[in-house]
Amino acid sequence: MAYEDKTLVCQDCGIEFTFSAAEQELFASRGFENEPKRCFECRSARRQRRMGDGYRPREMFPAVCAECGADTQVPFQPRQDRPVYCSECFAKHRTR
Repeated sequence: MAYEDKTLVCQDCGIEFTFSAAEQELFASRGFENEPKRCFECRSARRQRRMGDGYRPREMFPAVCAECGADTQVPFQPRQDRPVYCSECFAKHRTR
């Protein structure tokens, strides 16, 4: 099925937002049948409110990129037997 961008209106803030063809395809692949009712910003804010006081920011750990040597932060405890990459180098490795 070919998808086309749609303009929708957010039920919370009332602004128009684009429900892109790529997003529609993603929603369909995940089995979602309804279109989003909120723009990205309102969806994010709602998610944050639902987490309430139980939300804890992700703990980050300092590391040095194994490829470019840049100082970076990662959301896991680095181990000596595995390389750690900065975001840019990780993206390069991921596409290979």
